Amino acid sequence: MFTGIVRERGRVAALESRGGGVRLLVEAPRTAAEAAVGDSVAIGGVCLTVVEAAGVTLAFDAVPETLDRTALGRLGPGAPVNVEPALRAGQPLGGHVVQGHVDGVARVRSVDPEGEGSRVWLDAASGLLRYCVEKGSVTVDGVSLTVAALDDAGFAVALVPHTLAATTLGALAPGHEVNLEVDVLAKYVERLMPHTMAP
Repeated sequence: MFTGIVRERGRVAALESRGGGVRLLVEAPRTAAEAAVGDSVAIGGVCLTVVEAAGVTLAFDAVPETLDRTALGRLGPGAPVNVEPALRAGQPLGGHVVQGHVDGVARVRSVDPEGEGSRVWLDAASGLLRYCVEKGSVTVDGVSLTVAALDDAGFAVALVPHTLAATTLGALAPGHEVNLEVDVLAKYVERLMPHTMAP
């Protein structure tokens, strides 16, 4: 599992097509120095398995399901990505429980300065918005954030200066697509409610 606290901003070195999927190569020196084949690493909020680790570069295989549900396939060489290694026992849970199982793609509606930070509105499918609540948690491109406001088409998040500087979210602009993972606890509650309420 992850916490949505980005540890490093990496860079896409290459995407190689492989039988409907892709081999994704990411330069992430800090993470690569401690990673081994088989480790889980979140790239842009997507949990992927390390298949090669050489020098400063990590390699991952993304299958069609991953490419269909996320924005990974739209990346190109040189694109920055948020990188977070899986949480290890004893490490602080600084964000919230993040699985790296992206639910879908959201689109940036607007980005407005707000003090030294910014307020970003994102449009998302109604099937995902149902799990968003004001002051609840959401993961955007692997970053744990708090929902600041909601409307019928999307939600807003308030980004502090550190988040803008340390992650890829500082480069967001209207029209950009981002990976979205809603709070897994909300999905479990919804799943259990009919059984709990049944006679």
